[in-house]
Amino acid sequence: MSKSPIDPPQTLPWVGDLPGHVLMIEQTKLPQFEELEVHDVPGMFDAILRLAVRGAPAIGVAAAFGVLLGAQQRLQADSQTALDATLADCAELARSRPTAVNLFWALDRMEKAARNAHSRGLAGLEYARHLQSEAMEIYEGDRRTCRLMGEAGAQFIESGMTLLTHCNAGALATAGMGTALAPIYTAHAQGKNLRVFADETRPLLQGSRITAWELDRAGIDVTVITDGMAAKVMQEGRVDAIFVGSDRIAANGDVCNKIGTYGLALAAQYHKVPFYVVAPLSTIDVSLPDGSGIPIEERDREEIAFGLGRQTVPTGVQVYNPAFDVTPAAWVTAIITEVAVLKNPDEAQIRAALAAG
Repeated sequence: MSKSPIDPPQTLPWVGDLPGHVLMIEQTKLPQFEELEVHDVPGMFDAILRLAVRGAPAIGVAAAFGVLLGAQQRLQADSQTALDATLADCAELARSRPTAVNLFWALDRMEKAARNAHSRGLAGLEYARHLQSEAMEIYEGDRRTCRLMGEAGAQFIESGMTLLTHCNAGALATAGMGTALAPIYTAHAQGKNLRVFADETRPLLQGSRITAWELDRAGIDVTVITDGMAAKVMQEGRVDAIFVGSDRIAANGDVCNKIGTYGLALAAQYHKVPFYVVAPLSTIDVSLPDGSGIPIEERDREEIAFGLGRQTVPTGVQVYNPAFDVTPAAWVTAIITEVAVLKNPDEAQIRAALAAG
């Protein structure tokens, strides 16, 4: 039975004025829908660390809101005390996850806003208002960026196509309609008939729990497959294009994304399936010449050893659990950003896009 389509969900809006709070979808519970109120810096640190909020752009927005949550609790502080506390909050939130560069990009913006407020002698409510303005611009900017990436990427989707995506790079990974899913949402809204294979994305099942939930909710035909099936559906000629997101892109175009993306790109290269990466400019880290320098987060053994709510690895057996891998730029058909589509991406194109942005 077909469902009436629903607009992409709102992942982490700010509720109220000052004081306010963040009302986020508790992503560890999906596909069971629950919401989580976050009122302070420790709460936001915990939400980012345990993946209640995840996806590089959403993590950046969450971090910005986390800094604001700290600032609004110190409305009686003088300007220097407020600045010192904000810098401490930024340092604390930076420890939550190491790979997604958007986290550090957003915290850098909030730190600069705090220093600017201090230089102007702002304190109390005025200081918090200054940080609120920056945090909301990060939030609204991400929503605009998602829309622009969706419009740019939809040109590569024709009616009748079957697409494949990995992990979740949709509305639940951003403040807007997503990165990799934005072209799919846009193409669907344009009336294009399409189907999507969603990789299950082990070990935390973001594809089956989150992407499938999003797409089904939007009325888009989605089929879940395990990660190990992706190469087979390509071999069968059932995939016309692949769209994925990214957590960090090096200066030469190497792309870091959820573990399993490298294998997906390798299979796509062999089967000549176009491989598109959709990511905002804030995901690009030109301080790293190539992907070898990207820090790869290693997560807890229990995510694999006790996956799906039961023990799945014998007691005492070691587990290797990297959360991300790096795909070489040579295997990327195009990086789709909010300002340009970088076909066969290289450093020159990336720096030109950053200059244009």
